[in-house]
Amino acid sequence: MTSVVGKGLATAPESADGLAPGSQSGINLERLDADWTLPDRAYEAMKRAIMAMRIYDGQEDLRLDERRLAHDLGISRTPVREALLRLQHEGLVRTVPRRGVFVVRKSKSEIVEVILASAALEGVAGRLAASRATDAQIASVRTQFKEVIRHPSRLDLDRYSSLNLQFHQYIVDLAESEMLSGLVETLKIHMRAIRGRTMGDGNRMKRSPVEHQRIVEALEARDADALEQEIRQHGMNLAEHVERFVDYLD
Repeated sequence: MTSVVGKGLATAPESADGLAPGSQSGINLERLDADWTLPDRAYEAMKRAIMAMRIYDGQEDLRLDERRLAHDLGISRTPVREALLRLQHEGLVRTVPRRGVFVVRKSKSEIVEVILASAALEGVAGRLAASRATDAQIASVRTQFKEVIRHPSRLDLDRYSSLNLQFHQYIVDLAESEMLSGLVETLKIHMRAIRGRTMGDGNRMKRSPVEHQRIVEALEARDADALEQEIRQHGMNLAEHVERFVDYLD
């Protein structure tokens, strides 16, 4: 089991509360100002930090230490506790009695369900984007995301994975739907983690740009049916890949 906070800190100087300044662990938090609405800000900061974590890169559980979180945020433990309860309600963390709070790692079957749900939602977002996006927004896709459409070889894996996630988010944003954006947001943490984790597997780096190209062509044609279908198929291809080749999930 790996504690996400507290490892690798033995040689750092300690502050008055007995904790070393700054986090040297897997979760990187932005320090909060004391005059902010602390529970909400703590929740947002912790959620952003969890989203940036590589939660499927290892086999060990990722533990969050309440005391360390409060120290890194520069606030008391009460708003941290409230934020953790909210994250737990959303299914992003879980509390294990006498062991602590852990970032949720989904099983393979659960990940496949997340991918399929996300594909359905992103497909609907694409359908809306086909009619709601401006000509300028559509035209900008090829310039903003040319590497994920045509030239993946120019990028290292981490950069490609980052742009890939931005590409998917951009399509959702074009739908201009707060409801869809909110639903996609609840799946984003695990989608981000698994998309990034599997991008280097097999031939996904070659297949992904081809599928992105089809999505862009359907968007440029404002063909809502084709766009929804291409986005859904893109997601189903990822789900099939996870089912067949991913052996590092329980």
